[in-house]
Amino acid sequence: MWSPASEMMVPVTAFGPARLRYLISASPAVLRDGLSEAEFDEVEHRFGFQFCSDHRELLALALPLGDNWPDWRDGSDADLRSRLDWPVDSVLFDVEKDAFWPRSWGQRPGDVGSAVEVAREHMRSVPKLVPVYGHRYLPAAPCQPRSPVFSVYQTDTIYYGSDLEDYLLNEFGGRERAVERRPSHIPFWSELAEGREDEL
Repeated sequence: MWSPASEMMVPVTAFGPARLRYLISASPAVLRDGLSEAEFDEVEHRFGFQFCSDHRELLALALPLGDNWPDWRDGSDADLRSRLDWPVDSVLFDVEKDAFWPRSWGQRPGDVGSAVEVAREHMRSVPKLVPVYGHRYLPAAPCQPRSPVFSVYQTDTIYYGSDLEDYLLNEFGGRERAVERRPSHIPFWSELAEGREDEL
């Protein structure tokens, strides 16, 4: 098991792998050895997505485990699938219960069940989100390095960090949440996070 003790003295001005190790060691997670290439390949094949480069870098350094952390090594298919489905399921919940309906989807069907099915089809083209911790998500590849971390709860979606390092500092670094730079644009999710649902 990888130990973070020697990393705790890394100054907070550092960047890159040492920075990630420092920040993740500040969380309450138990840190296990990072995922191997074979393990990354198995997870991505099983669930049909690819980790973005930032997420992959973190999980190669150490696999954080404990409450709210997805266990990509030994977690159940049901748990991991539920976490992966959460962002889309959250949007569909608001389609059903709160009349969420972007203009780009065309006229909303009058029947709620039909509306949910049409919405489900539209959501197939939206960038997939991959759980980092709890309801915090990074976009799956392909995406730019240093993509934003979103907090997703139904269509109440916000930026929780302009990138993974910024997110870890917000969640575990003891600072009041702030977004340090303008996040890169992720279709659909950025519009929600910026309150521009009418532009979808």
